[in-house]
Amino acid sequence: MTTTVSQPVPASDPVAGPDRTADLVAASTTSIADPGPLGLGAFAMTTFVLSVFNAGLIAGAGLDGVVLPLALFYGGTAQLLAGMWEFKKANTFGALAFTSFGAFWLAFAAYAKYIAPAIAAGPNASQLGHVTGVFLLAWAIFTVYMTVASLRVSAAVAAVFVALSITFILLTIGAFGAHADITKAGGYAGLVTAALAWYGSFAGVTNSTFKKVVLPVFPLAR
Repeated sequence: MTTTVSQPVPASDPVAGPDRTADLVAASTTSIADPGPLGLGAFAMTTFVLSVFNAGLIAGAGLDGVVLPLALFYGGTAQLLAGMWEFKKANTFGALAFTSFGAFWLAFAAYAKYIAPAIAAGPNASQLGHVTGVFLLAWAIFTVYMTVASLRVSAAVAAVFVALSITFILLTIGAFGAHADITKAGGYAGLVTAALAWYGSFAGVTNSTFKKVVLPVFPLAR
C-alpha cells in the first residue's frame, strides 16, 4: 500500500501567506505546484500592456488592440486556471482573486471588442464614458475589499492590491468625467501595479526553484 504525504506550502508563497499548510493538509493528500506566480505573471503582463496605452506612452488609432489577445489568453485564461488550482490548494484568497481577475480580463476583451464600439456607433454614444465608468467602478469596489483581505497575506500582495485599487479609482473617475489626464494617471498607477505583481511572480517562482527565500515577500502574521 502506498501512502501519499502532502507537501507543506513554502512560507514565501506570495499569495498564500505564511500559515496555509494546515488547511492544505486537511483539504488534500496530493501536492501541486504553486499557481501564484502564474496568476501574478499573467495579471502583471496584461496590466502593463494596457497601462502603456492608458498612460499615453504609445498613441495611435487601433494600436491598443494588442491588449485583446493578452486579455483573452494570458490575463484571462491563464489567470482563470490559476484560480482553479488555488481552489485545489485550499487558498480562498488566491482562488477568488485569480478567478475574478481572469474573468475581468475576459470581460474586458469582450467589452472592448464588441460592446464599446456598438455603443459608440449607436444613439447613446454620449453615454459611453458613463457605461465604461460603471464597469470600472464595480471592479474598483471588488478590488478595495480584496485589499482589506490582502493585509493578512503578505506585504508583496497587499502592495499589488493597494496600487490596483488606486488604478481602478483613477480610471473610473477618468471615464465618468472624460478626464484624459486622470486616465493617464490611472495608466501610470497601472504600470506601478504591474511592476509589483511581476515582483510577486518573480519572487514566487525564484524562491520555489532555489528552495529558499531569495526574494522576500514579507508574509504578514495571522
